[in-house]
Amino acid sequence: MSELIEKLNWRYAAKRMTGEIIPQEKLDNILEAIKLAPSSAGMQPYNVLVIDNKEIKEKIHKIAKNQPQILESSHLLVFAAWEKITVESLDKYMDLIATTRSVTVDSLSAFHSSISGGILSRTEEVNFQWAARQAYIGLGHALIAAATEDVDATPMEGFDAAALDEILGLKEKGLKSVVIMTLGYRDNEKDPYVKAKKVRRPHDEFFINV
Repeated sequence: MSELIEKLNWRYAAKRMTGEIIPQEKLDNILEAIKLAPSSAGMQPYNVLVIDNKEIKEKIHKIAKNQPQILESSHLLVFAAWEKITVESLDKYMDLIATTRSVTVDSLSAFHSSISGGILSRTEEVNFQWAARQAYIGLGHALIAAATEDVDATPMEGFDAAALDEILGLKEKGLKSVVIMTLGYRDNEKDPYVKAKKVRRPHDEFFINV
């Protein structure tokens, strides 16, 4: 069994955490993994809010079904998708590509036209749902990265998104929350699932060879 598979067998969605703070290096590695996650057209149409403020976590705890991990976590990550995809955001992306790869913006005209002809022709709701799916790819990277750092990570959807957006002022930033994740360390005494076996469907039932 590879080291990666061992780490993935070790990880689970911790229900209780100890409050111990994650070393900055481990946190930085998890965040870098999210930044390196693939996204459609490479646009990364979402942001990740990194929260360690106790008062903010207490507010979020109240609108997230009082899930204890929020208060017991070292950090809380909020994945927030762009509410709209605009000409300005597309142009900014082209500028970033040009700067990073030392090419001219004009040389990217075909790529620009291809993206704008697809993305900008869609409705705002379709583009938001597209952006939200990209955020979930980042979430997946975060879960794997956390496991490799021996950090527990718990993804959560059980929260009032509108209330969370208001707490964090996301509307003013052009964002909408889609999923949250706690980072920390499992509480071996309080978490009833800490020793539970991982339940997964059998290989031959899960995968379909075509």
